Amino acid sequence: MNAIQQLLTDHIDIWTAADSVKKSGRGRSSGNAASVYGIRKLRELILELAVRGKLLPQDPKDEPARELLKRIQVEKNKLIAEGKIKKDKPLAPINGDEAPFDLAKGWEWVRLNELLSKIGAGSTPLGGKQVYVNKGVPFLRSQNVWDEGLRLDDVAFIAPETHHKMSGTRVCAGDLLFNITGASIGRCAIVPDSFETGNVSQHVTIVRSTSKEILRFLHLVLISRHVQQTVMDVQVGVSREGLSIGKLGQFIIPIPPLAEQHRIVAKVDELMALCDQLETQHNNAAEAHEKLVSHLLATLTQSQSAADFSANWQRIAAHFDTLFTTEASIDAIKQTLLQLAVMGKLVPQDPKDEPASELLKRIQAEKAKLIAVGKIKKDKLLSPMTEEEKPFEIPMLWEWVRLFEVTTSMDSGWSPSCLDNCSPSDSVWGVLKTTAVQVMQYLEQENKELPGNLTPRPEAEAKAGDILFTRAGPTNRVAISCFVQDTRPRLMISDKIIRFHPVDIGVDGKFMTLCLNTGATAVYLENAKSGMAASQVNISQEKLRLAPIPLPPLAMQHRIVSRVDELMVLCDQLKIRITDANQLQQKLADVLVEHAIS
Repeated sequence: MNAIQQLLTDHIDIWTAADSVKKSGRGRSSGNAASVYGIRKLRELILELAVRGKLLPQDPKDEPARELLKRIQVEKNKLIAEGKIKKDKPLAPINGDEAPFDLAKGWEWVRLNELLSKIGAGSTPLGGKQVYVNKGVPFLRSQNVWDEGLRLDDVAFIAPETHHKMSGTRVCAGDLLFNITGASIGRCAIVPDSFETGNVSQHVTIVRSTSKEILRFLHLVLISRHVQQTVMDVQVGVSREGLSIGKLGQFIIPIPPLAEQHRIVAKVDELMALCDQLETQHNNAAEAHEKLVSHLLATLTQSQSAADFSANWQRIAAHFDTLFTTEASIDAIKQTLLQLAVMGKLVPQDPKDEPASELLKRIQAEKAKLIAVGKIKKDKLLSPMTEEEKPFEIPMLWEWVRLFEVTTSMDSGWSPSCLDNCSPSDSVWGVLKTTAVQVMQYLEQENKELPGNLTPRPEAEAKAGDILFTRAGPTNRVAISCFVQDTRPRLMISDKIIRFHPVDIGVDGKFMTLCLNTGATAVYLENAKSGMAASQVNISQEKLRLAPIPLPPLAMQHRIVSRVDELMVLCDQLKIRITDANQLQQKLADVLVEHAIS
């Protein structure tokens, strides 16, 4: 068995257990889905061993690489003499300090430019995106270039006449395209033989090999850690997201004998196929696991009572260690528990509790008192909830209400031009950003400092007992609410935040935010969003006031909040253990890779 195959099978648990929490866009497998960290590291190891000459034994009968390089130089000289390419500027010799590792016998170090008949970035056609057409010549951009090949599902097109004007940046079959800017810097694709003609943007460099015989191996080198680390080391600019063509051409490339290149490429293809199989098996198992967890959690939400929930929970608890083994499964059970809480199925009902109908009477009396003394404004007359509007059947002693019935007047804040730095001092006024409002979590440190030349507005100051609700912004940041249990002074809410207060004598603020973030109320608020684009939506105060709230007896609210807090702590502890285990597996994968390369 090949050494790398032995390494794969001996440590299969490490390669498949070290799940990555980030999305990978640099591997040979699908770049759109979160990949398995261990398999990603295994792919990296295969490439690195390949370009170091450690993947296969050398054959002393192979023609040395220096003979191949001589033929490539002869071909370049011929193209120069025919006027097809320009003569290269003299390249600095490769000194011993530049070589990052020792080469096998018969291999040679060479600068990338020595292997190429062309290296040059594309260009943007005059008029930018305005010149794109529905049909025409493909115009390749960095998002089309991936290590495993070109992705043309969202390719842009330019008119043939525009393409002809950009003759210097035409793409041909057999070219290598290398991204030189942005988050995808370093990605590299081979243009397939089936590609007829196209052009390329300024964010992508055309790397055209003088000899197509070395194309596949050269691609392996360019996507290997050897080159990718060099890319990271020589980036320029404040954001370190740019690579000059001059520096790319100076990269030193290991070149083996041609026969060995072909053997290496074939072996890499074989091993990458094994990695693909391994990843597919893992993903299929993960998908089956996710479906099982989803099905079992659905049985919890379908529980008819706390007793029914308890029985269903016991069946799940018996297999808890095998069911809830991923961060996603823990997030799923947290959401299920929160939904059960607002449905009245998490905590047993107590028939001795004061009914919510009586509680409502006291809330209304309290609001009338506050209106009479001028502390809050009188509510607009709004129709009561109809039976059709009630999302689900609630337990006895509960009542469906609209949000405005159990809260005081709503208001929003102020969004002046602020300093970017956060106000750390209680003596300095700040304005809360919408990121201060997380799901059932208030982050007072998420604020900007009010400039000294602006007068603060104390009436917009966040106070303990407030409920904050994000009303405008990107869709994933709207309709989130938190309860302000405590806060430092001199923090104002912005105009993208709605602030209101539960009527203290009848509503637990934490329970209220639980309802707003979970279950039927959250669904109502999601549907209440309006806006033309996901980047900017909003919810009006009027729609928020009409949000349906399942109101239990006050004592029940307190019991639910206490139970939810207890269960969330347990879930968070379990999630930490899973995260720690994943991080350990990732470290083990890193160690195996480094040990194999050294």
